Amino acid sequence: MRVSYRPTAALALAINAAICAASIWPAIVEASAEARVYEIPPSPLSEALARFADQAGVTLTFDTSLTQGRMSSGLVGAYTVESGFSALLAQSGLQAAEQSNGVTILRAGEEGAVTLGITQIEGAAYGAFEPPAAYDGGQVATGARVGMLGNKSIMDTPFSITSYTAQHMENQQANTVASVLRSDASVRIRTSEGHTQENFMIRGFRVDSADLAIDGLFGLAPDGHVPTEFLERVEVLKGPGAMLTGMPPAGGVGGVINLVPKRALDTPLTRLTTSFVSDSYVAEHLDISRRFGAEERFGIRFNGVSGDGETGVDDQSKERALWSLAADYRGDGWRLGVDGYENRERTDDGSPIMIGFTNIGTVPRAPDPSTNLLKGVYVKQENSMVKLRGEYDFTDHWTGFASIGSARTRYDGYLRGTALRLSNVNGDGFGDTINQKGYSDSLSSEFGLRGHFETGSVTHQLVMVSTRLHQEIGRAPAVRSARYPTNLYHPSTPTLAGPVGAQEKAEDNTLTSFAIADTLGFFDEKLLVTVGVRSQRVEQAMSTPSRYDEKKVTPAVALLVKPWDAPVSLYANYIEGLSQGESIGDIRAPNYGEQFAPHQTRQIEAGVKWDLGAFTHTVSVFELENTSVVQDPLTLRYSDDGEQANRGVEWSMFGALTPSLRVLGGVTYTRAVLEKSAGGLFDENTARGVPKWNANLSAEWDVAGVSGLTLSTLVMHSSSQYLDSANNLKAPKFTRYDLGIRYGMSIYERDVTLRASLENVENRAYWAGSFNEGFASIGQPRTLKVSATIDF
Repeated sequence: MRVSYRPTAALALAINAAICAASIWPAIVEASAEARVYEIPPSPLSEALARFADQAGVTLTFDTSLTQGRMSSGLVGAYTVESGFSALLAQSGLQAAEQSNGVTILRAGEEGAVTLGITQIEGAAYGAFEPPAAYDGGQVATGARVGMLGNKSIMDTPFSITSYTAQHMENQQANTVASVLRSDASVRIRTSEGHTQENFMIRGFRVDSADLAIDGLFGLAPDGHVPTEFLERVEVLKGPGAMLTGMPPAGGVGGVINLVPKRALDTPLTRLTTSFVSDSYVAEHLDISRRFGAEERFGIRFNGVSGDGETGVDDQSKERALWSLAADYRGDGWRLGVDGYENRERTDDGSPIMIGFTNIGTVPRAPDPSTNLLKGVYVKQENSMVKLRGEYDFTDHWTGFASIGSARTRYDGYLRGTALRLSNVNGDGFGDTINQKGYSDSLSSEFGLRGHFETGSVTHQLVMVSTRLHQEIGRAPAVRSARYPTNLYHPSTPTLAGPVGAQEKAEDNTLTSFAIADTLGFFDEKLLVTVGVRSQRVEQAMSTPSRYDEKKVTPAVALLVKPWDAPVSLYANYIEGLSQGESIGDIRAPNYGEQFAPHQTRQIEAGVKWDLGAFTHTVSVFELENTSVVQDPLTLRYSDDGEQANRGVEWSMFGALTPSLRVLGGVTYTRAVLEKSAGGLFDENTARGVPKWNANLSAEWDVAGVSGLTLSTLVMHSSSQYLDSANNLKAPKFTRYDLGIRYGMSIYERDVTLRASLENVENRAYWAGSFNEGFASIGQPRTLKVSATIDF
């Protein structure tokens, strides 16, 4: 039986739960203004400090290297801010010092320590400019940005969210966001690995590369794929998030991927990494961080990358250059920061390809993943961005914040449409190439107010925010080559499309929104109820296919309960996603050119989070429903009456099983069902590109008796998946293995880390995912990565 959920019902459920809890739970004695009661269990020191700062309402920032490997016995009893930090840091040789700007920093030794006052910066438990501390093991963080709600502890977040750290990216030698998210069982890449476009599936629904956000702002991330060298965090919020973040420009609803750029550390850093990737690609990466002034209020972080050489695809070469700069200033009651990057890439003599099977009705074996089916093609991509952000504390309880950024994208070459359509199971088929050229210019902004207050015994964390994203997109008419015969396993030389003409403006889109949300805390915030709503406006100013101005309201309600003294959180949420309505581009259709209204995705989710101190589990169940466009087979008219319902269970875990063994991964089960298809033809079929089972497990083991030596592995598994709505084409299951080793040492008082990894150890040929109807993408070839990092 299928159950439909409405926002009003979900809101009533949450309110009733809060009332019931109020009637049966005993009142908890409120802490005095001078001291509060804390119950922080034994845990890694970084985790204990983050929890204490969160509950005390102070902004804490520190270099995680200071707390690496340190444990805390916890904190139980009544403490002031000063005495609480003193107790947590006893015997550690570390001290907490409050700066004149209200930010508390962690430093070694007693010199320079000052008495702490109670400085509250509400709504951002770890500070809006500082990401939450790393969890034990350093692979993920203790918290993440939850859209307009700001940075929140994972245990206080009524959604499923994971934040991957820069340390994890470096140790995995992950050079793009897609390679970072290999560790997440809820995420799969839809395009071939190494393709110039990295598009994802989260919980069985698409999230395109254009839907990635930077510091919560859409439209600013590099187009195609995102390099990781300038990133401090890659945060994944699973499920739709229109109320939390606003509508993504490409309409992705499966989740939200937010990128946090690197910023200046509290300790100086000069780090050089030299890397080699098979076949002959070599890159240099320079990372420099400094803070200046007597109180180190001004900081600068620079990252620069230059790389060139051949890739793992036969005869393909790649050249790239990246620079990024972040500057920030910590004033008295205000903070200001500027971020910018420029990323240039050129790929020559080849591109990963997607294979179509509709003409043969079956899925043959995958080719050797290093096979180059598109020799001679090239792609040039240029991306740049600059962003200004700031905060001002009106009082200890109210903070205003604003961000504005501009991004520019240019591309030229055979970027999309790299496809081969098979004619028989022997791999014969026909291909063509498409030459393209285009641009996009984006201006994105966010303005808001965040505050904390109390009504009786109920606490409130109120947030109001307004966003605007304007994008102008232009392109030249694509030029397609003549079809040419080739073979999947023994490719011929492709026919290249001719030159493109002049570019013309094709889209002029503006997305504006206003949102308000309140998190109500009951019983010393052991019960948290979040209620919010966002009004979204979508405007398309071009007359072709049609002018467009629509509004939608997307609500959300979430409940989080901490019923025991043990660090366990029970949560549930109802939240909606929002996608821009599709434009009908089929010239055969009677309603060719029609633009549908924005459509909403609805999710209901419930789960439990259990923090064992150094190891955390999350188990959740969810249901997502999304509108889809269907065509009437008789009239050929399109409508937006179709639906897809994904129901699933997720288990994720991370942390340290022992001091020398760290694990990260999870398992997901998803049942993706088509409903209300045209004429009921595909009703109850499985949606394409959604395996029922996905599993990922990575592990790191510090070898006993050899200081600094660590072995690692990553296992990825996906069950079989359909490639078409009719369920006639099925790609088989696959399992892939990666192995790694690293060794950290000191040479002439310089920290040096050597890393090596072998990805897809067996060079397994497999179909990785589905991008378009009847098409599959090819997995990554065996790839050797070697790097050496030295800190000066």
